[in-house]
Amino acid sequence: MEKLNLKVDEENSGERIDKYLTNCIKDKSRSFIQNLLKEGNITVNEKEVKSNYKLSQNDEITVIIPDPVEITLEAQKIPIDILYEDDDILIVNKPKGMVVHPSNGHLEGTLVNAIMYHCKDELSGINGEIRPGIVHRIDMDTTGSLIVCKNDVAHQFIADQIAVHSVNRIYEGIVYGVIKEDEGTIHTLIGRSKNDRKKMAVVKENGKDAITHFKVLERFKNATYVRFKLETGRTHQIRVHMASIHHPLLGDEVYGPKKQLYKGLQGQTLHAKTIGLIHPSTKEYLEVQAPLPAYFVELLDKLRKTT
Repeated sequence: MEKLNLKVDEENSGERIDKYLTNCIKDKSRSFIQNLLKEGNITVNEKEVKSNYKLSQNDEITVIIPDPVEITLEAQKIPIDILYEDDDILIVNKPKGMVVHPSNGHLEGTLVNAIMYHCKDELSGINGEIRPGIVHRIDMDTTGSLIVCKNDVAHQFIADQIAVHSVNRIYEGIVYGVIKEDEGTIHTLIGRSKNDRKKMAVVKENGKDAITHFKVLERFKNATYVRFKLETGRTHQIRVHMASIHHPLLGDEVYGPKKQLYKGLQGQTLHAKTIGLIHPSTKEYLEVQAPLPAYFVELLDKLRKTT
C-alpha cells in the first residue's frame, strides 16, 4: 500500500480533485483516480469527496493506493500463428482483438495465455509474472509481428536493441484522406493528453521524442495506403502522429473521427508487417514478415473498386 499526503496551494484552488491528482500522480490515469475516490481511498480534510469536488487553498488530501491484486495466470490452448521459432525466441502474428498480456480487464484469451500453453515453462521472466516472454507490445486492435522471448538472456539482448531503436519495425496502414506527399517524417514529442489521460497526444513539453517515417503506397478516393517505419516506439505513436497531420487511421475510434467512414471495422487499420533484429545467439540479422490480415486485404480491394 502507498500513502500520499498533499496540500493544495492557491494556484490550484477551484480545480476538480480528479484533475488535480491526475496531474500530481503522473503514472496514474484519471479513471484510476476516480475509482480511488469512489472506493473511499481519497479524503480531503479527513472526509470522503466525489470526483467533481472543487479544491480550496490549504485543503489536505490523503491518497491511499492499494497494492495491486495478484493475478493468477492460466495457460490456455489458443491457436497462435507462428512466423518463426527457435530455442531463444518466438515471433507470432498477433490477430486483431487479442490483448498482448493480462490485466484486470483481460485475464483470459491474451497472447500470454496462449504462449504459456505453447512454450510451457520456456519463457523469460524479466517482465514479471503477468508478462512472461513479453519484451514489447502492440495494441489490441493492431495486427502483426511480435517477438516473444524464451529466456532472460534473449530478453535482455533484444530489450537492449529496442532501447537504442535498432530493431527494424515496419507497419502498414490505411488512413483517412489523400496524402499529397509521397513520403515524409513526423518528428514530435508524445506524452499524455491533458484533456484525456487515457490518450496520448503531440505535446510541446514533458513528452518523449517520437519519430515516424511514412511512405505512400497507394492513393484512393478518400483514403491512402501507407507504409510506416518507426525510429522510436512510443505508445500509440503511429496513431497519434497520423491524427496530428489530419490523416488518422481508418477505424481508429480513439484518435479518429467519431463517425467512421467505413462500417464494420474493429479498431485501427494498422498492421505490424516487418520486424528485424540481431538474433541473441547467432548474432546475425533476422527479419520476419507477417502477411496482411484478410480484413485488410478485403478493404484494399473495396477501396480500389471505388476509386
